Amino acid sequence: MIRKVTLDRNQKPTDEQIKQIKEAAKREIVFDEDSPELTPAMEKAFRLAAKNRNTQRQAGVS
Repeated sequence: MIRKVTLDRNQKPTDEQIKQIKEAAKREIVFDEDSPELTPAMEKAFRLAAKNRNTQRQAGVS
């Protein structure tokens, strides 16, 4: 199930949300064809893309 939530930067999670996060952290990650485990090369490319995106955001480029 996917939930969309909009948070205020200063908003703190509720006790229930903290409980849900802790329970989710205990679960094993399940990879499938839609969400495969990343190979080292894929992970490197993903990190590079995120770094480039963040650099552009800091420079004020959309």
